[in-house]
Amino acid sequence: MDGETALIFYYLKGNLNSYNALAGALEKYPDIKNIDVYFLSSEKELLQKISAISKKHRETIIGISFCTPQFLKIKDLINRVKKLAGETVFLAGGPHPAGAPLETLKLGFDFVISGEGEETLTELLSKINHDENNSDIKGLSYLDKNGEYVFTGRREAADINTFYPISHYFSKYGPIEITRGCPYACRYCQVSQLFGTTPRHRSIENILDCVKIMKRQDSTYFRFISPNAFSYGSEDGKRINNEKLENLLSDIRRLVGKSGKIFFGSFPSEVRPEHVNAHTVKMVKKYANNDNLIIGAQSGSQRMLDCAGREYDVATIYNAVDATRQAGLKAKVDFIFGLPGETDEDIASTLNVIQDLSRSGAKIHAHTFMPLPRTAFENETAGKIGPALKKELNRLCANGIIYGQWQQQEKIAAGIAAKQDNA
Repeated sequence: MDGETALIFYYLKGNLNSYNALAGALEKYPDIKNIDVYFLSSEKELLQKISAISKKHRETIIGISFCTPQFLKIKDLINRVKKLAGETVFLAGGPHPAGAPLETLKLGFDFVISGEGEETLTELLSKINHDENNSDIKGLSYLDKNGEYVFTGRREAADINTFYPISHYFSKYGPIEITRGCPYACRYCQVSQLFGTTPRHRSIENILDCVKIMKRQDSTYFRFISPNAFSYGSEDGKRINNEKLENLLSDIRRLVGKSGKIFFGSFPSEVRPEHVNAHTVKMVKKYANNDNLIIGAQSGSQRMLDCAGREYDVATIYNAVDATRQAGLKAKVDFIFGLPGETDEDIASTLNVIQDLSRSGAKIHAHTFMPLPRTAFENETAGKIGPALKKELNRLCANGIIYGQWQQQEKIAAGIAAKQDNA
């Protein structure tokens, strides 16, 4: 490595997909050979190496992507890294910084990428590398010399077909993003706010290119990222495009052969209940290898579904699980407890639905509501699991019906709220 500028990615497991996409965009950066890029995969490694890296280069940039549950850990980390880093530019991106840029800047970051990062990052690198003013870069937030907040303006939505969500140059591979943006704008979710309500689909050609690259690296497992896997190819993200969806899956299967393992509509993505039907699950059975679908139900109370803006009824959840089961797939169903305004009656309705679904063999993935920045529910109180509900959830966990990190999420949300109240 001999570049004048160092770019350090804090390459944590929970954020790999974001960094892989940035690495894919950096491949097309014309001055990439003048930048030394480091992927440091633990706090220990970052603290051990930051001083030596910053002394070795004229400019050092640390890029950290994080979501709201990581807020407190990042806040603590920044203070310690700053003591070791010397003259270093701290750059933040990801769901939480994009949703709360001023709060993130106050943690000690110099810049926040307020939206999609691929184009903003490469422009910022060019400006820093050539000692040029960065105030005309769209999508950046920072504090000026007087401490005043500056936002350079929203960047237009990126054409995701101009780069790959993986990187051969940096040997960074993982799930392939196939769709960005969501039309539903559910009130607890950041996706529509950060990436828009018009879905942008990666072309089949681009996706197949990624599969080919990974296959050459002896990858046999292929996973895909989407707000709703069955929306692929849909112009509005709501009406299923069966032809485009099947073309995608059949082309991937033809490329990877019988030995390749395709996972679609399962981790790390999910599907909406109204898009689960005999035809879509048949395609999964025909072309994919996953034995389950992750279905985003979120509540068994019609009132809460309406409050959250989900746009389907409780019967749709039952239909989705039935279609999944009849196809010979397992249903893993997401539910969120503690949504704003949730009553004992709403909880009872949800628990009744969970019991019904469990009798069909469904597994329940439980979550606790966490207010996320730039959502309709961002100023609502963090979800709390009352004693009676906690007892019931623990019983369901013991019986193998429920799994998930709902207990940790409740503690994290409460901890963040307490820190913000005392700020």
